[in-house]
Amino acid sequence: MAAPTATPRRIQALDESVVNRIAAGEIIVAPVNALKELIENSVDAGSTSIDIAVKDGGLKLLQITDNGHGIDREDLPILCERFTTSKLKAFEDLAAIGTYGFRGEALASISMIAHLTVTTKTKDSSCAWRAVYSDGKLVPPKPGQSADPKPVAGRQGTQITVEDLFYNTPSRRRAFRSGSEEYAKILDVVGRYAVHCGGVSFSCKKHGDSDVGLSTSSTANLQDRIRRVHGSAVANELIAFDTANKDLGFTAKGMLSNANYHVKKTTLLLFINGRSVESSAIKKALDAVYSTFLPKGGHPFVYLSLDIEPHRVDVNVHPTKREVNFLHEDEIIEKICTAAQDKLADVDTSRSYALTQTLLPNTQHQPEPSRPHDKVTARGGSSSESSTFNQSSTRNGPAKIYENNTVRVDARDRKITTMFPQLNNPTTTDSPSGAGPSIQQEDYAIDESREWKVVPYKSIKTLRKEAKDALHQGLHEMFSNHVFVGIVDEHRRLAAVQHGIKLYLVDYANVTFELFYQIGLSDFRNFGRIQFNPPLPLRKLLKIAVEEEKRREQLQADEDGDVEMDEGDEPFDWDTTIETIENILTQHDVMLRDYFSLDITSDGNLHSIPLLLKNYLPSLGKLPTFLLRLGPNVAWDSETECFSTFLRELALFYVPESLPPLPADSPDTPEEEEEDTDLKARRQQLAKMVETVLFPAFRKRLLPSAALLRSVTEVANLKGLYRVFERSC
Repeated sequence: MAAPTATPRRIQALDESVVNRIAAGEIIVAPVNALKELIENSVDAGSTSIDIAVKDGGLKLLQITDNGHGIDREDLPILCERFTTSKLKAFEDLAAIGTYGFRGEALASISMIAHLTVTTKTKDSSCAWRAVYSDGKLVPPKPGQSADPKPVAGRQGTQITVEDLFYNTPSRRRAFRSGSEEYAKILDVVGRYAVHCGGVSFSCKKHGDSDVGLSTSSTANLQDRIRRVHGSAVANELIAFDTANKDLGFTAKGMLSNANYHVKKTTLLLFINGRSVESSAIKKALDAVYSTFLPKGGHPFVYLSLDIEPHRVDVNVHPTKREVNFLHEDEIIEKICTAAQDKLADVDTSRSYALTQTLLPNTQHQPEPSRPHDKVTARGGSSSESSTFNQSSTRNGPAKIYENNTVRVDARDRKITTMFPQLNNPTTTDSPSGAGPSIQQEDYAIDESREWKVVPYKSIKTLRKEAKDALHQGLHEMFSNHVFVGIVDEHRRLAAVQHGIKLYLVDYANVTFELFYQIGLSDFRNFGRIQFNPPLPLRKLLKIAVEEEKRREQLQADEDGDVEMDEGDEPFDWDTTIETIENILTQHDVMLRDYFSLDITSDGNLHSIPLLLKNYLPSLGKLPTFLLRLGPNVAWDSETECFSTFLRELALFYVPESLPPLPADSPDTPEEEEEDTDLKARRQQLAKMVETVLFPAFRKRLLPSAALLRSVTEVANLKGLYRVFERSC
């Protein structure tokens, strides 16, 4: 501690750079604050698409790209100076502010503590302009260059790149514990605006990662946006909510979770006049309302958009605009809570006993504990009709829940099959027909270690977009929240799943084909490897496939009867075909190795094939046929067609094999039972693989298209079965 001085210290003005950095520290507390400001600017610019890329939790890179109206070239020199804004002209304008940003400090503050680059293009501009900023001023991109904005190619809108955040304030930077923690905060704020901003699509991901952390569509309604961000468990249990009062000058609308849903911590998405804010008073009041409907320790999900007449709101009370003050706060909160309580009472059925407990504390009646099927589960315990089940209740008493509306499956319950002893993997992977040599476990190894490579190819991006645009929302909901029941037929490759109160039959071969095609697109150039030791002779594998093809043709000819060959016809030259296909594959060995992890050595041996899904091994008996089909079925001369056709052939190779049907039970055929020991082991291995690997992958990674509608058949629903039983009684 410094010793007191004998004379008072003189007062002096701080240097402008010190003032600016102090102000920046108040506004940009963390990367998420910088991103919030940038998102609000993008929405104010009329954007319908906002894409965000993050590296190291935003500390290393924070990039936001929109398709808004852009920034004029003439405005770029003062873009990052403090208190420069297009939102205000006079102090009185604050009383009627209708935009997100207005203080004119966001970009200025970011430029004080990071390297800031802006690339922007307006509708009338012939090109985009790129400008680099430091300490609020234009600076040259490289030493010796001009600081003036540079013309560059670009689309309409603005891209803002923030690099090395807090590079000049090391104490602030050291305060952040991990990039993953900051990334979680970023996903939270992006999710809030993705829910609130209808008509705007959002995407957020880690820089260089092919998987998107969060994505919403501009055409999705409010409930679908909540489903994309917070999951189906809460989206299926939402109640539309609205209230207004002319005297208090406010309107409120949003979505509330009903009594079937509760979590350990309240989720409140609060927007006042379109701005994401926090209010402990509103949160406490809503928690008090829900305490009547939820069990002890349970908390709700609430999205609330509150519009208050601008002259009643003081928005300029917090540097980060995180808080606002408004007139008649207590009265407005009371109106909102009253309306919410009335709405919850109207639809509450399954947990209405909580009201009885509250009103009659001395009653000896003990409510029956809630069963697993009385509540919605996170992965498939709800049905699409759940929002209509509860409409029959009234405030005078709970309506009866009929058994045909009750879901009896909780996806989190332990299945009885998990108590059975686990089968060891079989030691061989044979061809279904017995063609080709057996491949022992020691003959191959799986290599999953790889450094992720970014794919810049337009062809792959186009194919990914086609797969994403073909998404069927109903099928996506079913696959994302299904409960696996079991395999019905290994030969026809059919499995049963439950979704809500309905039972479906799924052709998992077709669904698996689409899954692995999409994995091929998303993980392009980043596959794992199944390595063969020693490498397999490519020519020998092709010969095995040819022999199998000849055998099929002979069987077909025997079934159809002998067909005489016309004079002049020559038998198909399979030897030439083998040589041609081998030449094609060896000529493209570099592309196959770099893009698809299919490694063919210089001496014509197959060293590795791609691994698409962890813990899933394709039937290696199909390997010769897969290699044979690559020759004629891949469009080698066109980039897009080549990638698409190769990945489809790869997906076909990864589709589970069709096993022979189970033999009819007969005590007179003990020899056949002994002969089918290996087949029995393969059947059990397939069942385990389908349940524990494939169907969980459907839930997490599949974007089903409308073409899969023919692969999913509804076979039963609880209501229909009850009608049948009622007629038969």
